[in-house]
Amino acid sequence: MSRALILVLDSVGIGGAEDAAAYGDAGADTLGHIAEACARGGGDRVGLREGPLHLPNLVALGLGLACEASTGRMPPNLEAFGEPAGRWGYGVETSKGKDTPSGHWEIAGVPVDFGWGYFPNTESAFPPELTEALIREARLPGILGDRHASGTSIIEELGAEHMRSGKPICYTSVDSVFQIAAHEEAFGLERLYETCRIARGLCDAYRIGRVIARPFVGSPETGFTRTANRKDFSTPPPADTILDVATKAGRAVVTVGKIGDIFAHRGTGKELKPAGNDACLSAALDAMRRLPDGGFVFLNLVDFDTEFGHRRDVPGYAAALEAFDRRVPEIWQALREGDLVVVTADHGNDPTSSGTDHTREHIPILAFGPEMAGGPIGRRETLADIGATVARHLGLAALRAGAPWF
Repeated sequence: MSRALILVLDSVGIGGAEDAAAYGDAGADTLGHIAEACARGGGDRVGLREGPLHLPNLVALGLGLACEASTGRMPPNLEAFGEPAGRWGYGVETSKGKDTPSGHWEIAGVPVDFGWGYFPNTESAFPPELTEALIREARLPGILGDRHASGTSIIEELGAEHMRSGKPICYTSVDSVFQIAAHEEAFGLERLYETCRIARGLCDAYRIGRVIARPFVGSPETGFTRTANRKDFSTPPPADTILDVATKAGRAVVTVGKIGDIFAHRGTGKELKPAGNDACLSAALDAMRRLPDGGFVFLNLVDFDTEFGHRRDVPGYAAALEAFDRRVPEIWQALREGDLVVVTADHGNDPTSSGTDHTREHIPILAFGPEMAGGPIGRRETLADIGATVARHLGLAALRAGAPWF
């Protein structure tokens, strides 16, 4: 029996979707613009990286060809050399929104066909009744923030007042999120999680996709730093995903990174949540080496998005891509005959764009395994084709949406 791994490079989009302008993202192209910036020296940083973007292992799987198919142009230095070792193409998101749950749920076979709720970009973003209920039920002295903001910026701005007052920092963005930042020691990590659980229940009435705990440490004198103890409290998917189907079929399921949070811990099997891309990839590969026949590993590598995309850090993003590329041979080494790997993304986050939010883009689809011949899979009209293909590969029941490419 075969095994499978879906590996999501969080936010590595490959060109603006047809409806990008409706989301304010006309012209977005995360990977293409990073490659262009690196080619002209804009991706250089002393001690980190320099020169053109260098992704030979991903290019060998067809990454450059997927970019060209998506946008009509080949990003510099991603030209293919020889026949690709994998199947390559690109996916078009049909779900509404451009945030994390939408992309991941669609990959897993459940496109989002309803509208998420969002908080307005006004001086007070949250409805007064929501704020009052959170203060009352979580027994808070009040809240700080109450607006759209960059997470790192608002912590630096309000961290000292938070420590003095005991009021958590609450903020949002163009995504369907309610984020709560608090000091791990002064406020308490478990208290922060409990506050987020209360907020999760209150936000259901507003169709908010995620409540996110954003713990940090430090002091006003030394500055503040967010920690790896972030936790997402998501609303559950509205139908069975490939995780539910695999679990009900008695298959071994391992989820790595924030996958457990994204799917509200439903059908997510053994959850592993180390900090950082390298540690998450190592955990997933170790799981693959131990995985029994018929098993499934689902991995998210979030640093591309949180550390570099939202911070509009082109050199950092490029270096992270190159670091992942260097480890692609390890993925091959962890595979057995019959295994399938799909490398993909959930949305874009173009670090050359204005603002700090996700971008509405096509996503790459690179599929490979020891017994798989290379070749194009073309344009996939929904990301659900990924889940449908993996479900067929594993011999699982058909999912709610999507068509396999084999």
